[in-house]
Amino acid sequence: MKKISIGSWAYTIGPYENDPVPWDVVLQKLKALGFDGVEVGGFGIHPNPDNQKTKAERDEIKAQAAEVGLEFSGFVPNLWGEKLINTDDPSGYIAEFRRGAEYASDIGAKGVRVDTVQEPTIFEEVDYDTAFNRVVTAWKECCDIADGVGCYVTWEFEPGFAFNKPSDIDKIVDAVNKDNFGVMFDTCHAEMVAGVGARQPGEKEVLPGGTLELAQRLKGKINHIHLIDSDGKLNEHNTSAHPPFGDGYLDFDAIVPALNDAGCPHDWWTIDLCFWPDAWTLTERCKKSIDELNAKYGG
Repeated sequence: MKKISIGSWAYTIGPYENDPVPWDVVLQKLKALGFDGVEVGGFGIHPNPDNQKTKAERDEIKAQAAEVGLEFSGFVPNLWGEKLINTDDPSGYIAEFRRGAEYASDIGAKGVRVDTVQEPTIFEEVDYDTAFNRVVTAWKECCDIADGVGCYVTWEFEPGFAFNKPSDIDKIVDAVNKDNFGVMFDTCHAEMVAGVGARQPGEKEVLPGGTLELAQRLKGKINHIHLIDSDGKLNEHNTSAHPPFGDGYLDFDAIVPALNDAGCPHDWWTIDLCFWPDAWTLTERCKKSIDELNAKYGG
């Protein structure tokens, strides 16, 4: 059976930005609902390098989760204030990634998320080849940093950030060419990229089989999985809406077996309710839905 976690950012950003759910409350609820772990959004009041600066403080966070029987399935560094594509000096991005990777290692989270930070409109300022080379060069360095602390790097592609076409994903993974680098397959983002072609610059590129076909194409390149539905729409932040299971149209009975066949080097499935209103209340419903999928396909 797969181990199930949920992204803690659902309770700290968007609708919860001004009233985040306290970390200890999150842990208690997730344990009560039978989760195996939590994926940490490293910003706000939840655990992050600024809130726990010392190794002793980070050990306390790890022990606090272990006390209720939870592990950390991954960590999200706060990269959104940095520049990657529209600068020839990504040192700020890389420095923040390094802090995140070291923190992830200290709390026992093996996966460290990255994204391209800037919107797809960035190609109005920076040509494609320059942007591509900047991303690949920076991520190669991030992979070396992560490898040095026993972590892997996972790229969350999505319509709201640059390089949001299926061919982009293939090319970037091949160009980075590091054993500890791969893509985060978020089923909602995958549908918006491969099925809808949302916010793609220039000629739209979609796949006839949408999310399912993308999962098949990325066989051997997926190193992290987020499961959540899609209604084919963007949210007010101009990225994938992440509706709860049952509020969209994705065929998980086809997609999940394809993801199993595509391979992933660990057993975590993570629910992502990013920016969804009332995510806190809907967590229980989503847990029941993913448990049903786990019973059918997690063995």
